[in-house]
Amino acid sequence: MILAAPAHAPALAAIHAAAYPPHEEHPGEAWPAAAFAAQLASPGSFGLIELAGGLILARVAADEAEILTLAVAPAARRRGLARGLLEGAVALAGMRGAAAMYLEVSEVNTAARSLYETSAFLAIGRRRRYYPDGSDALLMRRNITCAATAAG
Repeated sequence: MILAAPAHAPALAAIHAAAYPPHEEHPGEAWPAAAFAAQLASPGSFGLIELAGGLILARVAADEAEILTLAVAPAARRRGLARGLLEGAVALAGMRGAAAMYLEVSEVNTAARSLYETSAFLAIGRRRRYYPDGSDALLMRRNITCAATAAG
């Protein structure tokens, strides 16, 4: 796993496209390389890339961090990449002064919800019919200051 730079944008976009292929319910979910480059060039933003096929992009503002996207290509799933990327992002956010990390996830994405719930994220809210398929977004939060305790 390496810290992503704007030069990694094409690789990040390729992983994201593999993880989120277009279909009628989510026609534009994959991010283009320009979006990754722009985010990584923004103050407070950072990313991690796992060359085996995973990425996470996050940002820190004041004492809060937010996961913008997490993706693992189908061929690289079920190997712990998402958990490693998530824990790496939490650690980096903490080093950058964040006391909490936030994310949103579709209520129907059971694999992602399980990852987040077993990584000490708690549901704190809901956005009704947020996603194009009509599913709700669950808003989740993790306290970073007790990350070592939560990780066990």
